[in-house]
Amino acid sequence: MSVGMNKILKTSGVLAIIAGIVMITFGIWGIVFTYKNVARENIITPSDASIPEKPVRGPFTLKAQADIIREHALNSTGGLTYAEMPRQIAKVDENGKTVLDDNGEPVMVSNEARNIWVTATTLTTALNLGIITYAFSGLVLLLGLISVWTGITFYSLYERKIR
Repeated sequence: MSVGMNKILKTSGVLAIIAGIVMITFGIWGIVFTYKNVARENIITPSDASIPEKPVRGPFTLKAQADIIREHALNSTGGLTYAEMPRQIAKVDENGKTVLDDNGEPVMVSNEARNIWVTATTLTTALNLGIITYAFSGLVLLLGLISVWTGITFYSLYERKIR
């Protein structure tokens, strides 16, 4: 094998190992960062979640919590999502009758069910982002391990050609 090819094998091996170590470091950092940020919220899944009464820490409990929040939100909005609800609704009194203004028109108020949906969407988005962060960090960690393995292989080939 030519001297140039040996140099390429050696350089590629070293660079792949360095890149792999960087990816492994950031993958582990991403997993730890996500875990710590989720754990500090002290969330426990409710008893009706798919994973009941467990601390929310990893991707499976994050998903269970996000799913049950959505389910509860749908229950409280009559099965309607944000886009399916009006921004304002007619105000009703304690007897359930529509409150009218001086012109006989219904007094319109903010739709609280829509506000519940906004809060639920914010929470589920944050939980789902945690799931994505775990997945992305795991992928970076895996690619780092593959890169280190590739670098070791290239460097081993270089070492064999030198002897």
